[in-house]
Amino acid sequence: MKSCLLTRLLLSCLAGLPCGILAAQTTNAVTTESGWDFGGHAKYQFINATYPDNSAFYKLLGGDSVDNNLELRLKFSAYRDRWDFKTDYQFITLYGDSLELGRFFSGAVLPIGSGINDDRRWWNLTHTIKNQGKQLVVQRLDRLSLAYTGEHFVWRFGRQAISWGNGMVFTPMDIFNPFDPAAVDKEYKTGDDMLYSQYLFDNGNDLQGVAVVRRNPHTGDVENDQSSMAFKYHGFLGMNEYDLLAAEHYGEQILGLGGIINLGGAIGRGDLTWTDTGSESVFSLTTSLSYSWTWGGKNISGLLEYYYNGFGQRNGAYSASDLAQNPELLKRIARGELFTLARHYLALSARIEVSPLFLLIPNFFVNLEDPSTLAQLVVQYDWKQNLQILAAVNIPIGPDGSEYGGIETPVESLYFSTGPGFFAQLAWYY
Repeated sequence: MKSCLLTRLLLSCLAGLPCGILAAQTTNAVTTESGWDFGGHAKYQFINATYPDNSAFYKLLGGDSVDNNLELRLKFSAYRDRWDFKTDYQFITLYGDSLELGRFFSGAVLPIGSGINDDRRWWNLTHTIKNQGKQLVVQRLDRLSLAYTGEHFVWRFGRQAISWGNGMVFTPMDIFNPFDPAAVDKEYKTGDDMLYSQYLFDNGNDLQGVAVVRRNPHTGDVENDQSSMAFKYHGFLGMNEYDLLAAEHYGEQILGLGGIINLGGAIGRGDLTWTDTGSESVFSLTTSLSYSWTWGGKNISGLLEYYYNGFGQRNGAYSASDLAQNPELLKRIARGELFTLARHYLALSARIEVSPLFLLIPNFFVNLEDPSTLAQLVVQYDWKQNLQILAAVNIPIGPDGSEYGGIETPVESLYFSTGPGFFAQLAWYY
């Protein structure tokens, strides 16, 4: 095995260093009980997208496409004294036009429509049952880990998920499987194979460490420049919080600084990262202001967030030849770490509690350089005790050639453009 990241972190732990499970899972109290839990959910999704007549997708599918997806997640956990074991099984079946699009555009500069796989992960815990035409059926383990909880530290080994950073929409410090800012269902992040540990200091500060082992998707070999090692220190300054990040990620060095501050009745958040790619130094930044109030007897919270993507394209240059000259951007999009093409963005969001069971969430993702915008309206309704409805309407706004209006294809007068789209999900929890 070419990577020594896991060995290095294990040696640090054995040496008694504060080495790094998510901060919310760490506690000074250690249970002496034993038992097990079982649960999960079933989610059905209906996705409809429309295409203008100058879209490359229109030439293949006509004016619209339809996807019907089903995901079953079975969760099992067992615990005894200081030890616990967790595993999540997923059965996923996708049937729709987006899979055919993904196959047709498999060689495109930007990835379009694809199913989940473990090509990069250390362990291949995904079994493809069927992958043909409009259908993909897979079963997999998205969580598989063993943990030990001490008085001041926790370690967990196996497939798990972790989220870092303070961005509410854009997350430059969250380098491990971040969510697409426009994703509607953000309940579960995809897991990675890692050793995670956390040391909790007496004053409430903590130090987390992560070693993620990955394979080269082309050779199948575990390689150091495909893996990651990261440390994050979280501290408090009065009522405010701060984060310090140091990481080696895919062979590149990353430093980060973030925090949360109280601004009267508002909350300010932000993250700044510096990446040494080997050929250049790249800065990325997100900063936001959120505020909650009551209006007409309804609870409302609002968010305004600015994002600077240091890897992004300048001046709306999104042609295939222009993008090909920015390999640092393309490889991060291919890895699922970035989801935007330009440099400057503004996100506006509100969360309106129409009733305790009904939420209305309007979102706007604005490319400040095109300019173009993705307008999104999300509805969440807790229909019954174990049933939830999640729906969204997405409306891209912008001229041809812009990011949300549709970037250029190599064919003149054709664009990778979409019209209004609709997403609906019914989730049953058990």
